[in-house]
Amino acid sequence: MIRQSDWQHDSQYMAIVADLLIKPEVCKLKDITQHINSNRLDHSIMVSYKSYVLGKKMHLDYKAMARAGLLHDLFYYDWRTTKFNEGSHAYVHPRIALDNAKKITKLSKKEADIIVKHMWGATVAPPKYIESAIVSFVDDQCAIVEASIPFFKTKYAKLKFKFSGVS
Repeated sequence: MIRQSDWQHDSQYMAIVADLLIKPEVCKLKDITQHINSNRLDHSIMVSYKSYVLGKKMHLDYKAMARAGLLHDLFYYDWRTTKFNEGSHAYVHPRIALDNAKKITKLSKKEADIIVKHMWGATVAPPKYIESAIVSFVDDQCAIVEASIPFFKTKYAKLKFKFSGVS
């Protein structure tokens, strides 16, 4: 299991994403709530690092997966309240993230596809690369875990309280 801090101690991963982690555009994601119990930066780092680990194990382009995973949610609006005429949040935000990412770094075609297709399943255009599909699945898994934490903490606390008097 990957812990929250593992990425900080992985020198190879850090060498791949360090230039992005110091960009003000990326740093300000820390101030935006994402999936109830996390901020957008922590979410993006976890998607990036888990994708990187899987990519290495599978002998894929783990560098593209790490970099694009970090940039996949590079947008600054509150998706719960902001609406677009162009389509749903699932359709619009990957395109905004791609435009924002292009402003701060040069992207390969694969990195661009990873970013714009990370909502595959909620959108219809399939990924062009296996790396894009994997990052999309990792993003889904991270979102489910992040959104579930408060629920399970509450349920666990209630169970602990309920059975605390039992010997």
